Amino acid sequence: MVKTTKSKTKSRSAAQTAVKKRSAAKAASRSSARKAVKSKARTAPAKTAATKPARPRQRIAISHHREEDFKADGLRAYAKYRDLGIAAASHGLAQAHVIRLQGPCDPAEVSKLHFHDVDFQMVYVLKGWVKTYMDGQGETVMREGSAWTQPPKIKHMILDYSDDVELLEVILPAEFKTVELKA
Repeated sequence: MVKTTKSKTKSRSAAQTAVKKRSAAKAASRSSARKAVKSKARTAPAKTAATKPARPRQRIAISHHREEDFKADGLRAYAKYRDLGIAAASHGLAQAHVIRLQGPCDPAEVSKLHFHDVDFQMVYVLKGWVKTYMDGQGETVMREGSAWTQPPKIKHMILDYSDDVELLEVILPAEFKTVELKA
């Protein structure tokens, strides 16, 4: 019986050695494959750099509230805009402004269905309220502290607003096209 135990031990030992050798060979193979991939990654040019031009370095933009900075030179005649300097600082990557809708609301002028050809648009109500219509959402009253995003090219319009409404709007990119639609 002692012989049998020794031969089983030798067999087990030989099998374990063979498994260890195969495991070591696999590990070495994986290791050299990883090294080859890492080496290629280091020497291959970055695909994004070749297809996408580098943007100029962004600058810091600081904007302090001044009443004289609200201008009636924006997208809508019934609004005054305060540019926050983001478009210039980001080289056109984004735009941000505070909008004051001038009251009282005239639905004949204001309530025009339209969309913006943008990548991103977000609005936050700083003061007052605004009633909007967005395709797929319907009518919603947004009050002070409310925020919403408008997906690219979503059809929407303003239906009504308080005389004191102020909105913060962030849009990407800074330059975009607005298309008015027939309601």
